[in-house]
Amino acid sequence: MVVGDASLDIDTLVVGAGPGGYVAAIRAAQLGQKVLIVDKSELGGVCLNRGCIPSKALISAAHQYESAKNADAFGISVENVKVDFAKTQEFKNNVVKKMTQGVGGLLKGNKVEVFNGEVMFINENEARVFNDYEAPRYRFKHCILATGSRPIELKPFPFGGRILSSTEALELQEIPGSLVVIGGGYIGAELGQMLSKFGTKVTIIEGMDTVLPGFDKDMTRLVAKSMEKTGIEIVTNAKAESAVQTDKDVTVKYSVNGESKEITADYLLVTVGRRPNTDGELGLDLAGVELDDRGLVKVDHQGRSVSNPKVFAIGDIVPGLALAHKASYEGKVAAEAIAGLPSVVDYKAIPSVVFTDPECSSVGLTEKDAKEKGIKVKSGKFPFAANGRATSLNQPDGFMKLVANAENNLVIGAQIVGIEASNLITEIALAIEMGATLEDISLTIHAHPTLGEIAMEAAEVVEGKPIHIISR
Repeated sequence: MVVGDASLDIDTLVVGAGPGGYVAAIRAAQLGQKVLIVDKSELGGVCLNRGCIPSKALISAAHQYESAKNADAFGISVENVKVDFAKTQEFKNNVVKKMTQGVGGLLKGNKVEVFNGEVMFINENEARVFNDYEAPRYRFKHCILATGSRPIELKPFPFGGRILSSTEALELQEIPGSLVVIGGGYIGAELGQMLSKFGTKVTIIEGMDTVLPGFDKDMTRLVAKSMEKTGIEIVTNAKAESAVQTDKDVTVKYSVNGESKEITADYLLVTVGRRPNTDGELGLDLAGVELDDRGLVKVDHQGRSVSNPKVFAIGDIVPGLALAHKASYEGKVAAEAIAGLPSVVDYKAIPSVVFTDPECSSVGLTEKDAKEKGIKVKSGKFPFAANGRATSLNQPDGFMKLVANAENNLVIGAQIVGIEASNLITEIALAIEMGATLEDISLTIHAHPTLGEIAMEAAEVVEGKPIHIISR
């Protein structure tokens, strides 16, 4: 049933209910706005349903399986360790269900109206929201676009059958015997290593000279070494060219230094990046929203579209890293800006995390970044092998590297590879955000024995007075 031509009034229309959109909607409602959030799929977006959360659930299961198989290091014998992958998928699906139901409860509790459907803009401050049953029209004072992104599909490797995107890879109902991954970035590395731990023979084809090319090479070497231990073959400086699939397997042709090669596997996983969801029938042109040549919305320091001040954009559809926590942060800023608060985006302390084994994380500037900006730096590393907790967990591989401004000792960056790197990076992000110095970290009493001590020890290394390693 269509609700006439009369428009219903709303303060803020949020398009997309992922980690950017639902957070923006909640913050806007907390600030007194009448909010409508629209999404054609499930609450939580890609992150909760087809990305961050389900992948981490499967990665955790793979760790449990590997730990059980290798418990003899602790003097524990475990025989006939088996995987019931249907139950593993059930565990993953239950995690997703709990998280998405939680989002629904939060939106309801904050009196955010939810519409399951799509949006089509009519003009700069009106939009039709519709599904199979209704199509009301809304006039909004402001709109926050949070439509996210989707996997990039390459013409030689169209998704379907045995050629998978990350979405289909997370829904596999059996553990593949073999898998080829095109793209050794964070998605390919995480999913490839997860399946390898379950017993899949994995080959990663990467165009750069290392997996995880955006990270420090000292970090990626440790990840590559760990991958190779579980039998992953990493082919670098390679170009994937074509694929032919049957109902049983897929054969991939690729080249390395001009030499043609091919490999056959049960499945092919293509993870070469993500594309912003700003195309299709959304009608951003009718809303007066200007895009750049990559399909990203041009925004100012508050997320406001430079071409239509009534419309804001956040997350994967604006410049910067495609990170769920970046989207959530930008969502809060946009909602607060709409409410008249002086909030602006500041990306100096946004962490990047990869849930490989070992985990990788970084925040702030690397030494190279800082030097390119003309900042005199000093840095130091502390190895996990010198930390009592890491050793007692039988996880001694890794290090934390701290980067500080040489003139005032302000902490400006960190890179961590090792167990729980994803959690350890938060202390350094806070240090950068609050303008902490090396002394602030080294003089903070850290509980013993914990992995958190690594931050204190790394700060002491940079200061030139480490306790638990010999200063060189």
